[in-house]
Amino acid sequence: MLIGPTIEATGRMVGYARVSTKTQKLDLQMDALRRAGCETVFDDPGVSGAKAKRPGLDMALAHLRAGDVLVIYKLDRLGRSVEHLAALLREFHERGIHLCSLSEGINTQTIGGKLVFHVFSAVAEFQRDLIRENTLAGLEAAAQRGKRPGRPNRLSAQQVREARRAIRHEGVSYAAAGGRFGVSPATVWRAVAG
Repeated sequence: MLIGPTIEATGRMVGYARVSTKTQKLDLQMDALRRAGCETVFDDPGVSGAKAKRPGLDMALAHLRAGDVLVIYKLDRLGRSVEHLAALLREFHERGIHLCSLSEGINTQTIGGKLVFHVFSAVAEFQRDLIRENTLAGLEAAAQRGKRPGRPNRLSAQQVREARRAIRHEGVSYAAAGGRFGVSPATVWRAVAG
């Protein structure tokens, strides 16, 4: 039997449950949320946590008011990633909403729960900075090797010169120039204008 943290709410206790596939059942989570004292429970049956839009979560977020506690069975039922969890925790903090995760014993009304909020925020910021740093390092390494980021050019330098000459001096349309090289008129326009 799951024994979660003690929950004291000045507002309502609102539950949220999610399972990833249609074959999984919400029963375990629903029972735990009801035992915790949730009168209203929103759910997303068969919705992957990776999806940005989850109707049940969206309804729960719209339903919550300052002083309410959102109760979940486990943290992974709520957030798609550490960054997503941190963003939700920041939103809850700004709106005066608390979060309680029964399995992990996290309750943002307590000192320990507030620490968890700050740790998630710090980890998410670290993750963003690490991704940004790695991206910049990769771009710099590519530049040192003479590589340009992005898609390769559809037209060679010689083809661009030919298209430019044909358009400017022979009155050929962008569509006709594109037809010569098997590319769209927009590709020719970008190459000639660039």
